[in-house]
Amino acid sequence: MKQKPKVIVILGPTASGKSDLAVKLAKDFNGEVISADSRQVYKGLNIGTGKITKREMQGVPHHLLNIADPKKQYTVVDFKRDAEKVITDILKKHKLPIICGGTGFYIKALVDNISLPEVPPNFALRKRLKSKSASELFLMLQELDPKRARNIDAKNPIRLIRAIEIAKALGKVPQLKSKPQSKYNFLQIGIKIPDQELKQRIHQRLLKRLESGMITEAKKLHVQGLSWKRMEELGLEYRYLAKFLQKEISRQELVDKLNSEIWQYAKRQKTWFKKDKRIEWVSL
Repeated sequence: MKQKPKVIVILGPTASGKSDLAVKLAKDFNGEVISADSRQVYKGLNIGTGKITKREMQGVPHHLLNIADPKKQYTVVDFKRDAEKVITDILKKHKLPIICGGTGFYIKALVDNISLPEVPPNFALRKRLKSKSASELFLMLQELDPKRARNIDAKNPIRLIRAIEIAKALGKVPQLKSKPQSKYNFLQIGIKIPDQELKQRIHQRLLKRLESGMITEAKKLHVQGLSWKRMEELGLEYRYLAKFLQKEISRQELVDKLNSEIWQYAKRQKTWFKKDKRIEWVSL
Protein backbone atom coordinates (compact mmCIF):
# COMPACT_ATOMS: atom_id res chain seq x y z
CA MET A 1 0.00 0.00 0.00
CA LYS A 2 1.34 3.41 -1.01
CA GLN A 3 2.47 5.54 1.93
CA LYS A 4 0.74 8.88 2.43
CA PRO A 5 2.97 11.96 2.09
CA LYS A 6 3.95 13.42 5.46
CA VAL A 7 2.92 16.95 6.44
CA ILE A 8 4.24 18.52 9.65
CA VAL A 9 2.04 20.89 11.69
CA ILE A 10 3.63 23.26 14.23
CA LEU A 11 0.98 24.71 16.56
CA GLY A 12 0.56 26.30 19.95
CA PRO A 13 -0.45 29.55 21.62
CA THR A 14 0.63 32.97 20.40
CA ALA A 15 4.22 33.98 21.29
CA SER A 16 5.28 30.36 21.94
CA GLY A 17 7.99 30.29 19.24
CA LYS A 18 6.18 28.44 16.42
CA SER A 19 7.75 30.39 13.55
CA ASP A 20 11.32 29.80 14.76
CA LEU A 21 10.72 26.06 15.11
CA ALA A 22 9.08 25.86 11.66
CA VAL A 23 12.06 27.60 10.04
CA LYS A 24 14.52 25.29 11.86
CA LEU A 25 12.65 22.15 10.73
CA ALA A 26 12.34 23.49 7.18
CA LYS A 27 16.10 24.03 7.02
CA ASP A 28 16.85 20.61 8.55
CA PHE A 29 14.39 18.63 6.40
CA ASN A 30 14.17 20.56 3.10
CA GLY A 31 10.77 22.04 3.86
CA GLU A 32 8.59 25.02 3.04
CA VAL A 33 6.27 26.74 5.51
CA ILE A 34 2.53 27.33 5.10
CA SER A 35 1.04 29.88 7.51
CA ALA A 36 -2.16 28.88 9.35
CA ASP A 37 -2.91 32.29 10.84
CA SER A 38 -6.27 33.92 10.18
CA ARG A 39 -4.88 37.46 10.24
CA GLN A 40 -1.41 37.06 8.73
CA VAL A 41 -3.09 36.22 5.41
CA TYR A 42 -3.92 39.93 5.10
CA LYS A 43 -1.66 42.42 3.32
CA GLY A 44 -0.32 45.23 5.50
CA LEU A 45 -1.12 43.60 8.87
CA ASN A 46 2.54 42.98 9.62
CA ILE A 47 3.72 44.38 12.95
CA GLY A 48 0.35 43.98 14.70
CA THR A 49 0.09 40.28 13.86
CA GLY A 50 3.78 39.53 14.48
CA LYS A 51 4.26 38.40 10.90
CA ILE A 52 7.60 36.73 10.26
CA THR A 53 10.12 39.01 8.52
CA LYS A 54 12.26 38.17 5.48
CA ARG A 55 15.35 38.01 7.71
CA GLU A 56 13.64 35.62 10.14
CA MET A 57 12.61 33.35 7.25
CA GLN A 58 16.34 32.63 6.63
CA GLY A 59 15.68 31.89 2.96
CA VAL A 60 12.90 29.36 3.69
CA PRO A 61 9.88 29.89 1.37
CA HIS A 62 6.70 30.87 3.27
CA HIS A 63 3.17 30.63 1.84
CA LEU A 64 -0.28 32.13 2.60
CA LEU A 65 1.13 35.36 4.00
CA ASN A 66 0.00 38.70 2.50
CA ILE A 67 -2.43 37.12 0.04
CA ALA A 68 -5.76 38.75 1.01
CA ASP A 69 -7.20 42.27 1.02
CA PRO A 70 -7.89 43.24 4.67
CA LYS A 71 -11.08 45.02 3.59
CA LYS A 72 -12.53 41.65 2.56
CA GLN A 73 -13.13 38.57 4.67
CA TYR A 74 -10.87 35.54 4.15
CA THR A 75 -12.61 32.41 5.44
CA VAL A 76 -11.63 28.94 6.63
CA VAL A 77 -13.03 27.63 3.32
CA ASP A 78 -10.56 29.88 1.47
CA PHE A 79 -7.72 28.71 3.71
CA LYS A 80 -8.45 24.99 3.26
CA ARG A 81 -8.60 25.35 -0.53
CA ASP A 82 -5.41 27.45 -0.71
CA ALA A 83 -3.45 25.32 1.77
CA GLU A 84 -4.28 22.08 -0.07
CA LYS A 85 -3.06 23.61 -3.34
CA VAL A 86 0.20 24.77 -1.75
CA ILE A 87 0.78 21.35 -0.11
CA THR A 88 0.40 19.69 -3.53
CA ASP A 89 2.87 22.17 -5.09
CA ILE A 90 5.45 21.65 -2.31
CA LEU A 91 5.21 17.84 -2.55
CA LYS A 92 5.70 18.03 -6.34
CA LYS A 93 9.08 19.64 -5.60
CA HIS A 94 9.87 16.66 -3.29
CA LYS A 95 9.95 18.98 -0.29
CA LEU A 96 8.31 18.76 3.14
CA PRO A 97 5.19 20.90 3.76
CA ILE A 98 5.21 22.46 7.25
CA ILE A 99 1.98 24.07 8.46
CA CYS A 100 2.68 26.69 11.13
CA GLY A 101 0.12 28.71 13.07
CA GLY A 102 -2.23 29.15 15.96
CA THR A 103 -5.65 29.36 14.28
CA GLY A 104 -7.07 26.08 15.57
CA PHE A 105 -10.08 25.95 13.26
CA TYR A 106 -7.87 26.37 10.16
CA ILE A 107 -5.64 23.51 11.30
CA LYS A 108 -8.57 21.25 12.22
CA ALA A 109 -10.28 21.87 8.86
CA LEU A 110 -7.12 20.73 7.08
CA VAL A 111 -6.01 17.84 9.31
CA ASP A 112 -9.50 16.32 9.63
CA ASN A 113 -10.46 17.14 6.02
CA ILE A 114 -13.63 18.82 7.28
CA SER A 115 -16.53 19.39 4.93
CA LEU A 116 -17.52 23.03 5.44
CA PRO A 117 -21.01 24.37 4.73
CA GLU A 118 -21.27 25.99 1.31
CA VAL A 119 -23.29 29.05 2.29
CA PRO A 120 -22.64 32.08 0.08
CA PRO A 121 -22.29 35.51 1.72
CA ASN A 122 -25.57 37.28 2.43
CA PHE A 123 -24.43 40.88 1.95
CA ALA A 124 -27.77 42.46 2.95
CA LEU A 125 -27.71 40.51 6.24
CA ARG A 126 -24.04 41.36 6.85
CA LYS A 127 -24.77 45.05 6.33
CA ARG A 128 -27.54 44.91 8.96
CA LEU A 129 -25.42 42.97 11.42
CA LYS A 130 -22.30 45.14 11.03
CA SER A 131 -23.73 47.88 13.25
CA LYS A 132 -24.29 45.46 16.16
CA SER A 133 -21.85 44.88 18.99
CA ALA A 134 -20.24 41.48 19.62
CA SER A 135 -22.47 40.93 22.66
CA GLU A 136 -25.62 41.67 20.60
CA LEU A 137 -24.46 39.29 17.88
CA PHE A 138 -23.72 36.61 20.47
CA LEU A 139 -27.26 36.88 21.89
CA MET A 140 -28.68 36.55 18.36
CA LEU A 141 -26.62 33.41 17.75
CA GLN A 142 -27.69 31.97 21.12
CA GLU A 143 -31.32 32.23 20.02
CA LEU A 144 -30.67 30.79 16.55
CA ASP A 145 -28.26 28.00 17.51
CA PRO A 146 -27.40 27.61 21.24
CA LYS A 147 -25.06 24.69 20.52
CA ARG A 148 -22.85 26.74 18.18
CA ALA A 149 -22.94 29.67 20.62
CA ARG A 150 -21.40 27.45 23.33
CA ASN A 151 -18.13 26.99 21.45
CA ILE A 152 -17.60 30.19 19.48
CA ASP A 153 -15.34 33.14 20.33
CA ALA A 154 -18.04 35.46 21.71
CA LYS A 155 -15.85 38.53 21.13
CA ASN A 156 -15.17 37.91 17.45
CA PRO A 157 -17.79 39.75 15.31
CA ILE A 158 -16.56 38.17 12.06
CA ARG A 159 -17.06 34.61 13.35
CA LEU A 160 -20.38 35.55 14.97
CA ILE A 161 -21.78 37.16 11.80
CA ARG A 162 -20.72 34.16 9.71
CA ALA A 163 -22.32 31.73 12.19
CA ILE A 164 -25.57 33.76 12.15
CA GLU A 165 -25.45 33.84 8.34
CA ILE A 166 -25.10 30.04 8.17
CA ALA A 167 -27.73 29.47 10.88
CA LYS A 168 -30.25 31.67 9.05
CA ALA A 169 -29.54 29.93 5.71
CA LEU A 170 -29.58 26.35 7.01
CA GLY A 171 -31.76 26.60 10.11
CA LYS A 172 -28.71 26.02 12.33
CA VAL A 173 -24.94 25.79 12.00
CA PRO A 174 -24.49 22.16 10.93
CA GLN A 175 -22.21 19.74 12.74
CA LEU A 176 -18.91 19.77 10.89
CA LYS A 177 -18.30 16.41 9.24
CA SER A 178 -15.00 14.95 8.18
CA LYS A 179 -14.78 13.85 4.56
CA PRO A 180 -13.03 10.60 3.68
CA GLN A 181 -9.67 10.42 5.42
CA SER A 182 -7.08 12.97 4.30
CA LYS A 183 -4.56 11.87 1.68
CA TYR A 184 -1.78 13.18 3.93
CA ASN A 185 -0.14 11.83 7.06
CA PHE A 186 -0.17 14.77 9.48
CA LEU A 187 2.26 14.92 12.38
CA GLN A 188 1.07 17.65 14.78
CA ILE A 189 3.72 19.12 17.08
CA GLY A 190 2.50 21.45 19.83
CA ILE A 191 4.76 23.86 21.72
CA LYS A 192 4.30 23.60 25.48
CA ILE A 193 5.24 26.64 27.53
CA PRO A 194 4.61 27.50 31.21
CA ASP A 195 1.93 30.15 31.76
CA GLN A 196 4.18 32.61 33.56
CA GLU A 197 6.80 32.48 30.81
CA LEU A 198 4.13 32.85 28.12
CA LYS A 199 2.65 35.91 29.89
CA GLN A 200 6.12 37.45 30.03
CA ARG A 201 6.73 36.75 26.34
CA ILE A 202 3.37 38.26 25.38
CA HIS A 203 4.21 41.44 27.34
CA GLN A 204 7.75 41.77 25.93
CA ARG A 205 6.57 41.13 22.38
CA LEU A 206 3.81 43.71 22.71
CA LEU A 207 6.28 46.40 23.87
CA LYS A 208 8.61 45.48 21.00
CA ARG A 209 5.77 45.79 18.47
CA LEU A 210 4.82 49.21 19.83
CA GLU A 211 8.47 50.32 19.51
CA SER A 212 8.60 48.90 15.96
CA GLY A 213 5.77 51.10 14.71
CA MET A 214 2.56 49.16 15.30
CA ILE A 215 0.59 52.39 15.85
CA THR A 216 1.99 53.95 12.64
CA GLU A 217 1.08 50.77 10.75
CA ALA A 218 -2.54 50.99 11.93
CA LYS A 219 -2.71 54.71 10.97
CA LYS A 220 -1.39 53.88 7.49
CA LEU A 221 -3.95 51.09 7.05
CA HIS A 222 -6.74 53.53 7.91
CA VAL A 223 -5.39 56.16 5.48
CA GLN A 224 -5.33 53.44 2.80
CA GLY A 225 -9.05 52.88 3.31
CA LEU A 226 -9.37 50.31 6.09
CA SER A 227 -12.33 51.54 8.14
CA TRP A 228 -12.20 51.73 11.94
CA LYS A 229 -15.10 49.25 12.02
CA ARG A 230 -13.23 46.71 9.88
CA MET A 231 -10.06 47.24 11.92
CA GLU A 232 -12.00 46.40 15.07
CA GLU A 233 -13.42 43.30 13.37
CA LEU A 234 -9.86 42.10 12.69
CA GLY A 235 -9.54 41.72 16.43
CA LEU A 236 -6.92 41.85 19.17
CA GLU A 237 -4.19 44.42 18.35
CA TYR A 238 -6.16 46.13 15.60
CA ARG A 239 -9.35 46.36 17.67
CA TYR A 240 -7.56 48.34 20.37
CA LEU A 241 -5.33 50.29 17.98
CA ALA A 242 -8.53 51.54 16.29
CA LYS A 243 -9.90 52.60 19.69
CA PHE A 244 -6.60 54.31 20.59
CA LEU A 245 -6.35 56.18 17.29
CA GLN A 246 -9.92 57.42 17.73
CA LYS A 247 -8.87 58.66 21.20
CA GLU A 248 -11.30 56.30 22.98
CA ILE A 249 -8.50 54.86 25.14
CA SER A 250 -5.09 56.12 26.33
CA ARG A 251 -1.73 54.58 25.42
CA GLN A 252 -1.49 52.94 28.86
CA GLU A 253 -5.01 51.50 28.43
CA LEU A 254 -3.93 50.23 25.00
CA VAL A 255 -1.01 48.34 26.57
CA ASP A 256 -3.06 47.05 29.53
CA LYS A 257 -6.02 45.94 27.38
CA LEU A 258 -3.79 44.19 24.85
CA ASN A 259 -1.75 42.41 27.53
CA SER A 260 -4.98 41.07 29.01
CA GLU A 261 -6.76 40.26 25.71
CA ILE A 262 -3.76 38.53 24.12
CA TRP A 263 -3.32 36.41 27.25
CA GLN A 264 -7.04 35.46 27.16
CA TYR A 265 -6.62 34.56 23.47
CA ALA A 266 -3.58 32.38 24.29
CA LYS A 267 -5.65 30.56 26.95
CA ARG A 268 -8.42 29.91 24.40
CA GLN A 269 -5.83 28.52 21.98
CA LYS A 270 -4.46 26.19 24.65
CA THR A 271 -7.97 24.97 25.50
CA TRP A 272 -8.75 24.30 21.82
CA PHE A 273 -5.54 22.36 21.14
CA LYS A 274 -5.77 20.37 24.40
CA LYS A 275 -8.83 18.56 22.98
CA ASP A 276 -6.75 16.93 20.20
CA LYS A 277 -5.01 13.90 21.69
CA ARG A 278 -2.98 13.34 18.49
CA ILE A 279 -0.78 16.37 19.17
CA GLU A 280 2.79 15.59 20.31
CA TRP A 281 3.73 18.27 22.83
CA VAL A 282 7.30 19.52 23.14
CA SER A 283 9.04 22.05 25.42
CA LEU A 284 11.62 24.18 23.65
